[in-house]
Amino acid sequence: MDTTPPERAEDPRGLVDQLTALLDVERIDTDLYRGPRQPGGVGRVFGGQVVAQALQAAQRSIEDDKLAHSLHAYFMRPGDENHPIIYRVVRDFEGRSFANRRVIAMQGGQPILNMTASFQLPAEGLHHQFDMPDVPDPDSLVSERDLREAIRDEVPEKFRRFFLRARPIEIRPVNPRNWFKPVAQEPVQHSWFRVVAPLPDDPALHRAMLTYATDMTLLGTCLLPHGVSWMTGGVQTASLDHAVWLHEPFRFDEWLLYTTDSPWAGHSRGFNRGRIYSRDGRLVASVTQEGLIRVKD
Repeated sequence: MDTTPPERAEDPRGLVDQLTALLDVERIDTDLYRGPRQPGGVGRVFGGQVVAQALQAAQRSIEDDKLAHSLHAYFMRPGDENHPIIYRVVRDFEGRSFANRRVIAMQGGQPILNMTASFQLPAEGLHHQFDMPDVPDPDSLVSERDLREAIRDEVPEKFRRFFLRARPIEIRPVNPRNWFKPVAQEPVQHSWFRVVAPLPDDPALHRAMLTYATDMTLLGTCLLPHGVSWMTGGVQTASLDHAVWLHEPFRFDEWLLYTTDSPWAGHSRGFNRGRIYSRDGRLVASVTQEGLIRVKD
């Protein structure tokens, strides 16, 4: 069976349909799924893709009304975009209120990611949250794609196609930066993001797409104080682990604010945190990630 989604379209509806197809894992046996490859992808699989597909596999093994509320993933090997990824789900725990799933993502017979996800039946309880930062509304900001187009002439030819391509997720940074002329700054970023076309009323798909997007902008936060960028060729970066907590219902076809910070970096690693708010100020998700940040000689 051909598991490759159709070629990426340039219109918003086509872009989102392609991302939806990318996250539509296929059941090939009991607790065994196959995730399609990114069409036109070159080289290493985007980490958010592997985590989101693993979450989809775990969600499809849940047979009652429990909802994913947290996931913890470790990257072990880079994925190859020339091949689909196989996901084996292990049902470690099935309780009355909670369930736990362990997912092993494999290519070529070797694990590339291990993930544990926890699920809970909806319940009421005590509530508090950190307030959303006071930032400009997304309607007043310029999209990242327009910012990239504005520096088209500065982009090396080998990066141009990747750097300028249309994407299914629109990002509007509060404080834009130039990827090719980085300057040292505080390790904090704020960006609004959403998919560029409406999504169906499928909460599991919205959770998977948000999980996919949490790998965007996050690792770069720990580079900000050092005035370096992976686009300048002076640093090697890779995700080592990734965790997401899903607090409240949300729609990913509506604007969400992704605010990230990096409290620490050292020993060729950088630690990053993220909070995601709905436009009305609800804290809907939290994220952490540690990544490799190895300076090249």
